[in-house]
Amino acid sequence: ANRQCTCTWARRGAARRRAAGCRRTASGAMSSAMACSSFCIISLRGDVIVSRDYRNDVPRNASDVFFRRVKTWGDDGEIAPPIFSVDGVHYVHVRSGGLFFMLTSKRNLAPALAIELLHRVARVVKDYCGVLSEEALRQNFVLVYELLDELLDYGYAQTTSTEALKTFVFNEPAKMAPPVQARTASKRGGSIFSAAKRIGGSAINRSVLANERSSTARDEIFVDIIEKLSVVFNSSGHVLTNEVDGVIQMKSYLRGNPEIRIALNEDLVVANREGESGLGSSYSSAGGGVGAILDDCSFHECVRLDDFDSSRTIQMVPPDGEFDVMKYRTTSDFRPPFRLFPQIMEREPGAFGINFSLKMRADFPSANSASSVKVTVPLPRAATRAGCDLGPKATGQTWEFEEANHCLVWNLKKVAGGSEHVINVRVTMSQAATSSTRREIGPVSVNYTIPMYNVSKLAVKYLQIMQTSKDYKPYRWVRYITQSNSYVCRL
Repeated sequence: ANRQCTCTWARRGAARRRAAGCRRTASGAMSSAMACSSFCIISLRGDVIVSRDYRNDVPRNASDVFFRRVKTWGDDGEIAPPIFSVDGVHYVHVRSGGLFFMLTSKRNLAPALAIELLHRVARVVKDYCGVLSEEALRQNFVLVYELLDELLDYGYAQTTSTEALKTFVFNEPAKMAPPVQARTASKRGGSIFSAAKRIGGSAINRSVLANERSSTARDEIFVDIIEKLSVVFNSSGHVLTNEVDGVIQMKSYLRGNPEIRIALNEDLVVANREGESGLGSSYSSAGGGVGAILDDCSFHECVRLDDFDSSRTIQMVPPDGEFDVMKYRTTSDFRPPFRLFPQIMEREPGAFGINFSLKMRADFPSANSASSVKVTVPLPRAATRAGCDLGPKATGQTWEFEEANHCLVWNLKKVAGGSEHVINVRVTMSQAATSSTRREIGPVSVNYTIPMYNVSKLAVKYLQIMQTSKDYKPYRWVRYITQSNSYVCRL
């Protein structure tokens, strides 16, 4: 039945393309630089979930070759680069939602364009399926293949707009079971985001077709302020470099596509725009009551900036699906959420081992908590065994010595703001410690997620939906997320 349905909409799609006068070659520059031979979506186990061969010029086992190379790339757990070549075939891949999105080509691809295409394909699949996972793809085979026929034609990239694809997609997404995790969001009602409450995570995992093809779906809009931190500390805990890469993401389920107005901090300073408006002289330093200071920012093409320089307000008619309203970057001083204090204690000369301790301090408000904190400490290559002492009050903490990767992993399920945690490590080695052994320890890296917290001080003051009807009462949700991008402490 699925095969028959697939053939039906494939013929229908081909007829539409012929009737449209081959809209597939709208961008000649993009077509010449982006011609892929095949496309696959592969699970982390190596199972090929979705596959398309456009040109029949690459081996049929290209997906197997790709997966073997990714899993066996380098030593010490080295991660494969996003682009590599094997026997004259170029492999480009990104990882999203626990899946590999991979394309191959024998031509000289534009690397940035190929990676951007894979990210957009992943986003479109997520928009239509509601959630990006292996189970979602298996339950929406026909829908995903229909999307691929519209996204790629004979290996050439076509429109990747979620809204534009609605005209050509006719299959309904399968309903997925709601996830276990909940989403922290603001109260329903007015445009000021105040006290938070939790709602089911299924609210943001709906397909973009939910409101158009269902009369019972709620009108909702979700706004996420996500910041990824890159920080380098020295062995004394002082910051050497710091950077924040942030994005304001939006996903709208509002009927009729009404206009949206978002107000940010009035004391927000953007360095690449202050010169144009003549405000740069008044904000020459970080003082003077300035809230968030951004080095630069960029906006989605649908955003209108008529009032941004005067009142820090942006207007837009949001397109369907998830999109980035604003991307920004800042290198101004901020308080890192975690401080690391390592200390190496060498044993007596000639000892077959070394001891060290690591103290981690959470420097964020006690009202917030970090989840899924993972601390990784590379150890000397001669390390054969490790023992750790976490202390009697270390609840929800585990450690593991990975001999194959020569590293120690310290996992903390939840870390409250203002708390301190210490781990004492005893490393046993197959040879006597020397003066170079100390240099083989580190650098220490930390991965974490802190909900409802950000370090740049950028904030959404209100979100206004320009709808005049008194009976129109949409739900507005907003959350802040801080994550680690490259959080490293040198020893």
